[in-house]
Amino acid sequence: MLEQTPAPPQVSVVIPMYNEQENVAHTVSAVRDALDRAGYAWEMLLVNDGSRDDTLALAQEQARQDARVRVFSYSENGGQGKAMKLGFTHACGEIVATIDADLSYDATQLADVVEALCARPDVDIMIGSPYMEGGAALGVPTFRLFVSRMANRLICAALNSSVSTATGILRAYRRAALQAIWLESDGPEINIEALSKALAHGLCVRETPAVLRGRERGKSKIRFSRTTRTYLIFSLFEKPILLFGALGLLMIALGGVVAIYLLLDYFTGRLNPERPLMTVMMLLFLLGLQFFSFGFLGSQLAQLRQEVYRLQSRARQQREHDK
Repeated sequence: MLEQTPAPPQVSVVIPMYNEQENVAHTVSAVRDALDRAGYAWEMLLVNDGSRDDTLALAQEQARQDARVRVFSYSENGGQGKAMKLGFTHACGEIVATIDADLSYDATQLADVVEALCARPDVDIMIGSPYMEGGAALGVPTFRLFVSRMANRLICAALNSSVSTATGILRAYRRAALQAIWLESDGPEINIEALSKALAHGLCVRETPAVLRGRERGKSKIRFSRTTRTYLIFSLFEKPILLFGALGLLMIALGGVVAIYLLLDYFTGRLNPERPLMTVMMLLFLLGLQFFSFGFLGSQLAQLRQEVYRLQSRARQQREHDK
């Protein structure tokens, strides 16, 4: 009797792991149970991001127990983005989903995001969002939650996106969508990069409610201040008008206030053309115009960069098609 070849997976789940020995067994078990209950044929790709604890050994043990679990690893910590890109390269499913190793989003929500994508053939990427109506964030420190919300609002504004969560890892991608975008980031900003390039490529991105919970096992590997700074720089790079345009308008407004004050002095006969305020007013107007112009030109360059990316992506796809 011929041995039957197992059917290819419908869903590939990529899980980056760095020093997650407390979570490996629980995470694999929870994701396995959630996908089995949902009835998907699946594979799980655990990517060891240069862990210094027993994460790799524990992941390999899980792979020995279940052939659907595959492990990839490298020796030096490279960042969440590097781990995800490696997982994307080896994923075989028509849908590729991502989730944190600490299950800040419950494994059942991973199945929900996959199901939401399957229910919408017109959608290329589905994001699990705690910041949209119906979503929630529980057990997250108040200050971190506030900064995260503000950062996501800023990033989404920079991307001209209607989604409310740009930074979250809980996502489901169609395989064709991942093949269409060219991801480069090695850090957590890869999630924003994927969204940015998907929108630039004209892909359809939607979100579904999700619940974010504070970590229960192990320590967070994300450096909050560094990550926040990275997100802000990304927003500035994506749409310079947000910062420079705002600064320019603020300076022009201050110049207008000074001008009104001087105009009142003129009507009361107290105006002295040699007063320093005259110089301050002119400087504010000139600097404001320069900052606004710089932001406008920067935004035009950002749009040009996106168009160049689209052309490069199409050329890359054509080369791969011709091989």
